[in-house]
Amino acid sequence: MKRFFFILFCLTATLSFAQKEKRILRNGNNSYFGGKYSEAEGYYSEALKAKNNYYKSNYNLGDAYYKQGKFTDAIGQYDTYIKNSTSNNKDTMSKAFHNLGNSYLKTKSYNEAITAYKNSLKMNPKDEDTRYNLAYALKKLQEQQKKNQENKDKQQKKDDKDKKDEKKKMDNKGDKDKKPEQQQPQMSKEEAQRMLDALKNNEQKMQLKKKNKDENAEKKNIDKDW
Repeated sequence: MKRFFFILFCLTATLSFAQKEKRILRNGNNSYFGGKYSEAEGYYSEALKAKNNYYKSNYNLGDAYYKQGKFTDAIGQYDTYIKNSTSNNKDTMSKAFHNLGNSYLKTKSYNEAITAYKNSLKMNPKDEDTRYNLAYALKKLQEQQKKNQENKDKQQKKDDKDKKDEKKKMDNKGDKDKKPEQQQPQMSKEEAQRMLDALKNNEQKMQLKKKNKDENAEKKNIDKDW
């Protein structure tokens, strides 16, 4: 009898605990559909504390994050839901992947968004919204890659120009450090001839002067002998 009461007590406690998390989840849903996304986030988080990995709260918390623009948090929440969900409902899983793709799209993580949308279409190939979003993500990825390449080319041109300017600067500095060569003065033929004539005249004068000196010396010697 005691065993019966113990089992009944445990069963009642378990049902009461389960009712608590569902009640919190409903409160969160009421807040969410009332546009109070921050309040809904609080309820969903509380429901997860009551039951860890409560798949409905995981999914709905991702929606609450998304509505508030917390896209990184939404990515983590949808990813947790997908990894831990035991649901075999393809429609629900397709929506989870779709929402995950939307969150990646908002963060400009286009490769990840494309993967999420493809997984969503595997679950529900007829979902036109997901198909459209996939095409959009592919287009944005191409634009991103093109822009990245343009920025890379622009940076390369800038680097090449900087190297060229630096080389030119170093070459100019080297030229300034060199001592200027002294230019030899230019001389005309007339100036050269005048210089030669002057030199010739000077030599003649020196010879004449020497000759006169020798004659005077000889004359003195003769006078002395007398």
